[in-house]
Amino acid sequence: MAVLKHITSKNADYGAAIEYLLFQHNEITGKPILDENGQMLLREEFYIDGLECDPYSFDMACKQTNAAFGKNQKSEEVKSHHYIISFDPRDRDEHGLSGPKAHALCLEFAKKNFSGHETLVVTHTDGHNNSGNIHTHIVINSVRKKDVEIQEFMERDYDHMAGYKHHQTRALLSYLQNEVMEMCSREGLYQVDLKSPAPKKITNKEYW
Repeated sequence: MAVLKHITSKNADYGAAIEYLLFQHNEITGKPILDENGQMLLREEFYIDGLECDPYSFDMACKQTNAAFGKNQKSEEVKSHHYIISFDPRDRDEHGLSGPKAHALCLEFAKKNFSGHETLVVTHTDGHNNSGNIHTHIVINSVRKKDVEIQEFMERDYDHMAGYKHHQTRALLSYLQNEVMEMCSREGLYQVDLKSPAPKKITNKEYW
């Protein structure tokens, strides 16, 4: 089953997102894993793209946009939104899901749903806690860089305009859940009804 997770961050250090997504980290402590020379180790397999920016300059691009519009200057402001699409581990063997294929699917998902934002799209194939599930991280700057067409889930008249912040609502989450379910159905991947309430709420720690 594919799962959609959303996390907000008030961390002004956008480079921390790049560091976490590209380098190996201890899943318990969250700290980077170092080699014998004290250097961080790249993840063994990952796929990376950027929208409205070079992926390796994601941090600088976000800061430039924030400065241009005078946004994200306060510590209490949400600086970025982090969406994670995790595929069922069985999709790898039973449905031929690979890292490149999952990355291509999620890159199109990001282009359609987060256009106008600096966006970092990174796919991992290692899973968490050795689960083996392929998953993609989509990190967006909370401030939109460019104007885009109005979409059905947008509630405010200016949600499509440059200089305004990503507006996470129930309507948007419902829309994105539908998008994930439709993607999995189209590609013949395992999927459950993401819109049905879970029988038991779990913490972020339990999720990971």
